[in-house]
Amino acid sequence: METEKVTEKILADAKAEAQKIKSAAKEKEAAEQKKLDEQLADFKKQTKALAEKAAKDEIAHTLAATRMVLAKQLLAEKRKILDEVFQQAHQQLKNLPDDQFRKLITKLMLESVETGEEEVIVGENEHRIDQQLINKVNEQISAGKKTDLKLSSEKQDIEGGFILRRGKIKTNVTLDVLLNNARKNLEIDLAKEMF
Repeated sequence: METEKVTEKILADAKAEAQKIKSAAKEKEAAEQKKLDEQLADFKKQTKALAEKAAKDEIAHTLAATRMVLAKQLLAEKRKILDEVFQQAHQQLKNLPDDQFRKLITKLMLESVETGEEEVIVGENEHRIDQQLINKVNEQISAGKKTDLKLSSEKQDIEGGFILRRGKIKTNVTLDVLLNNARKNLEIDLAKEMF
């Protein structure tokens, strides 16, 4: 029950932080959009003079190229913001207090375990994921699954999170992979906005 409260607090804090970041990103995007709109207005004034001299096809081509350049600039700014947001998120996750980190890892393990017989591989410098934590996860694994998770003696070059291995099958549950998946989803949304 307390784990749920802590998890809910972590999620609530993460959502609040995400909302702050999203608001900041929207403000920055609005400022960039205003700047781009001003540039576009200046460009339109210049192209009006050109329109009197050039054929309609040439003008349409020039406008389309300019819109594409401006769209690329806006996308580059959004990606820059995303880089900053995900860099901050990665740091915050890495710097979670030990008890919150262990609760997060426990939740991720419970969601990722398929058979309950996997080995847990951690990073070379990981000290917060230990056999004691894995024993607690074993106690919480739902009925119908064996509870024989073990900490592997093998270490990998990973930072935060873990890899579950069952035979030749590996499930990567590192913070980098989780954040990259979230980023891909956001980038898809950005691409939809662009086109």
